[in-house]
Amino acid sequence: MPDRLSSGKSQLKISICDTSGNTPTPSGKSISLLINPSELTLSRKTRFGGAVPMGDTGSGRNFSRMLPGTLDFSTVFDGTGVVPVPSNLNLPAEVEDQLNALNDVVYTYNGKQHEPNVVQVLWGRLAFYGRLTSFNIDYTLFRPSGAPLRAKAKLSFQGYKNPQEATLEANMSSPDLSHSVVVTEGDTLPLLCHRIYGDSSYYVDVARFNGLHAFRALRPGTTLHFPPLS
Repeated sequence: MPDRLSSGKSQLKISICDTSGNTPTPSGKSISLLINPSELTLSRKTRFGGAVPMGDTGSGRNFSRMLPGTLDFSTVFDGTGVVPVPSNLNLPAEVEDQLNALNDVVYTYNGKQHEPNVVQVLWGRLAFYGRLTSFNIDYTLFRPSGAPLRAKAKLSFQGYKNPQEATLEANMSSPDLSHSVVVTEGDTLPLLCHRIYGDSSYYVDVARFNGLHAFRALRPGTTLHFPPLS
């Protein structure tokens, strides 16, 4: 089976999320890229105390906390018509309009939340939740009128954690933490429950929580939410 991250059949999609619940949920505007990134960088970092404990025999500085992950990638916006647009992709024809559509999702200030939108970046098996930290555009081709025909956009995101996740960040596998999982081929609800809770018997509760009626046939690409154990 070809890798979904490189097959080109799955377009990278960025969606505005609702953060009023325990987990961010895609619920607003979205944009799917015409040209997927050729490279993508996902970084995770931890922070340690500044001083080595007295009498240290090799353990080093004490662990402090886990920092939010970061996601960086570049994509090309094309208005020349050279790159065919899939029938299911609703993108404006002009490059500037395409960039404005992306800007509306990742950069526009959210007055209700008093901060930029939390977004989901979904591509194949990757489901990253975060907020934009930088958005740089390089225009590389123009019409005689000066209107851009091609542009390269470089985007960086910082991972998002709700207050509960931030409190439990030192134990990210805790069953007391809400989880969002994007279903892939071969996943079953009992198997996912075993991975997250260590007990497959919670599949009935998870199915009810997600409003599933036919939980034996999970559709790849579906996002399921696994609530904390009560």
